[in-house]
Amino acid sequence: MNTPATGEIRPESTQQPEAVNDFFRQMAELDAERQAATAAGIPALLRLADVAERDSGQANTVRSFLLGLYNGYRFPFNLVRLRGLDKTLFDDCLLVLTLDARATAKEVHQYLDNGGDRFERWAREV
Repeated sequence: MNTPATGEIRPESTQQPEAVNDFFRQMAELDAERQAATAAGIPALLRLADVAERDSGQANTVRSFLLGLYNGYRFPFNLVRLRGLDKTLFDDCLLVLTLDARATAKEVHQYLDNGGDRFERWAREV
């Protein structure tokens, strides 16, 4: 509805409760998505961090992937490299990516004990 004095567009009073309910529904969905991303992503990150400590081609890919999440400008990561991972590692990478993109409570290295130091050590190894 347009108000003549200001030209503002406001919802009809009958639409306001619906808009408020829709807003709260969307917030609840986002919260559920964050909780699911956190519940699945943190264990996946811990598994990937263990793999990143190893000395293999897959470990190097996992390190590079995690470093890309840590600082994508410093450590660009070519997504094609994910094709070389086995299914479990690939799935864990997607869970960690979802954690990083949706939970956004912390930066990826902050979920790990001494994460900043670990990531910087990995940076020297790539």
